[in-house]
Amino acid sequence: MSLKRRFPLLVLVDSLIVFFSIFLGYFLLHPFTNVFENFFLLASAITIFAAHHAFATYYGLYRKVWEYASIGELTSIFKAVTLSVIAVGVVQFLVHGDILFRALAITWMLHLLLIGGSRLSWRLLRDTKIDRKGSDLKRTMIIGAGKAGTMVARQLLNNPENGLLPVLYVDDDNRKHGLEIYGIRVAGGSSAIVDIAKDNNIEHIIIAIPSLNKNETAELIKNCFDAGIRTQTIPRIEDIMTGKVSVTDIQDVKIEDLLGREEVQLDMNTIAAQLTGKTILVTGAGGSIGSEISRQIARFGPKRLLLLGHGENSIYTIDMELRKKIAPDTELVPIIADVQDSERIMQIMEQYRPDVVYHAAAHKHVPLMEGNPIEAVKNNIYGTKNVAQAAHICGVDSFVMISTDKAVNPPNVMGASKRFAEMIVQNLAKRSDTKFVAVRFGNVLGSRGSVIPLFKKQIAAGGPVTVTHPDMTRYFMTIPEASRLVIQAGSLARGGEVFVLDMGEPVKIVDLAKNLIRLSGYTEEEIGIEFAGIRPGEKMFEELLNEDEIQSKQIFPKIYIGKANPVSDLELFYVLEKLPEMSDKEIKEVIVAMANRKNVDSKELLASSM
Repeated sequence: MSLKRRFPLLVLVDSLIVFFSIFLGYFLLHPFTNVFENFFLLASAITIFAAHHAFATYYGLYRKVWEYASIGELTSIFKAVTLSVIAVGVVQFLVHGDILFRALAITWMLHLLLIGGSRLSWRLLRDTKIDRKGSDLKRTMIIGAGKAGTMVARQLLNNPENGLLPVLYVDDDNRKHGLEIYGIRVAGGSSAIVDIAKDNNIEHIIIAIPSLNKNETAELIKNCFDAGIRTQTIPRIEDIMTGKVSVTDIQDVKIEDLLGREEVQLDMNTIAAQLTGKTILVTGAGGSIGSEISRQIARFGPKRLLLLGHGENSIYTIDMELRKKIAPDTELVPIIADVQDSERIMQIMEQYRPDVVYHAAAHKHVPLMEGNPIEAVKNNIYGTKNVAQAAHICGVDSFVMISTDKAVNPPNVMGASKRFAEMIVQNLAKRSDTKFVAVRFGNVLGSRGSVIPLFKKQIAAGGPVTVTHPDMTRYFMTIPEASRLVIQAGSLARGGEVFVLDMGEPVKIVDLAKNLIRLSGYTEEEIGIEFAGIRPGEKMFEELLNEDEIQSKQIFPKIYIGKANPVSDLELFYVLEKLPEMSDKEIKEVIVAMANRKNVDSKELLASSM
């Protein structure tokens, strides 16, 4: 009911209650008196009438939504009624020199009872409607009976259109077990989620503990998945405290929530010293990693941010996005260019003279590059060479190449081409004032060409989800985390390092597929999983370092330095000179061998491959 309709109705109801209360209170004390002929009583009635509406308006009794009445609303009623009766007592004393205490006491009780009852009747009516609809609502378990959990429960009770009916809590505080909050029982602890859900026919679960760390959240989600029930969460405590979202903003579980990775705290001062007020170039800025690196850099207020990419649509998209967010004193420059075009890259470097270059442009799809090795060579090897040499000639301060875990012991063209690109960067670092470094990490969730978008499409189409092999594993991290750590690693560069990001524990691809199916609200039986076989160039598992490259000490949380073996300039440039003349088969043999051998005799290698 709108305020315009609600206001006159409540005023009418209150007016009737006010007159009824004072006349009935006096009548109960003096049953044989004609109360309507008593002028003093009539004056008291007019006073309480005026006082009640004044105090009711002051305390907002005509603006409140009584369908959701609670203790706060009852407190307002108590104050308005009590002050109205006190006002009548004051008027009686001033006019008559006496106060009818017993009549006013009865009036106060009747007034409070009837006003409160009239308001709570709305609440009872709403609850009755919810009860009638209860069979259509999903029985919901709320994990967490603290402030956040009770707020979620109240929100669901007040909004049955959400389709969820909270029927019980789960909480690890033993003191709460068996208690009821808003009429909802605390059934037990989180270790018994599966049994509690089964015994109570739970159809939906909401995790409402925003203070949980990511490892704890991931463990809870896995327990909920074991119960085979769709699970949602409320936002993190950081997002709630900063006002980005409300505690009652229920959201779907994301696949990254299952990684259980805590976000690392960056050294903001060191990064700011490298980026703030500087000219920064990002190649491949329209890609998944390049665009996120650009977003992160934009936060530090660079003087100029150069967004370089080959695809005009992707560069246009990130350019338009950042223009809405970037500081007014930062110049944003979208550049359409191909890293394979050495003259164009040199012209850009000479024109803008960047202080830092993040080289993210690359071909990354393993099976595609197996079938097109010359393209991997042109883009990943010669493209990196062009950008790195231009950076060296133009005196760039730092050059950060984005590498991959597939560069370690690569059996495929893509990984070998990235290792070859690392060699180019390392060799330049030996004779340049530019700090050349490479940063290796594994798969990022949700990047273009990754398994996540593919699995989501297959699930949306009704399945099956295709997985190459039941034992295949990969390292995963989120795009924002990878991008932040790349920027942090760049700020730590001294020249020649191969930084390796801590990717946590490897994840089985089949487990990833199962979790995505569950997150989508289906069972494995409904969607199905098929094993398609390992594709050309794929490994069963990935590595981040060779055995002889491993250094156990972190130089920063989640960042290591690898001891990648160098290759002589003579060997490197001899192979670079010969690669364009080779066939696809010869290209693959040479660069894979170069990437996997410690000491390479390039002439012997080339002779044996031809």
